Amino acid sequence: MRTIGNFLWFIFGGALMGLGWWLAGALCFLTIVGIPWGRACLVIGEFTFFPFGKEAISRKELSNQDDIGTGAMGLLGNILWFILAGVWLAVGHVLAAIACAITLIGIPFALQHLKLAGMAVAPIGKTIVTKEVAEAARRRNVEASLGQLRSRATP
Repeated sequence: MRTIGNFLWFIFGGALMGLGWWLAGALCFLTIVGIPWGRACLVIGEFTFFPFGKEAISRKELSNQDDIGTGAMGLLGNILWFILAGVWLAVGHVLAAIACAITLIGIPFALQHLKLAGMAVAPIGKTIVTKEVAEAARRRNVEASLGQLRSRATP
C-alpha cells in the first residue's frame, strides 16, 4: 500500500510540493545564517516526495540524547523558521489538505499534507524515519519510563 500511495502522491502533487521545499532550501542556502534551515528543507523535500510509511520524530525521542537542534537553540531556530517561512509552508499544506479532503479518494493525501504542515511549523530537531523505527523508539522510551517508575515505587 505504501508503494502505491507514494506513487500516486508523487504523480498528483508530491513532486511539485517536494520541489517547493527544495526551492525554499535553496533560498535559505543563499545566506550563511540560513544553512541549518536549508538543510532541513532539503530533508523535508525528500520526505515530501514519498511520505507514506515515514514519520518525523524528535531526535531526542529517537536517541534519548539532547543535541543542538533539540535544546534551546533548536527552539530559537524553530521560532525564527516559523516567523520567516514555516507559517507560509504550513498554510500551503493545510490548503492542499482541504482541497484533497473534498473528495473521498483524496483523504489519505489530505492526511499526508497535514503531517507535512506539522513539519513546516517546527522542523529543527526532527528526523525522518520509517514508521516501524518511530514505533520502536516510542516503545523503548515507554518501557524505560515504566522501569523508572517501577524502581521508584518498590521500597
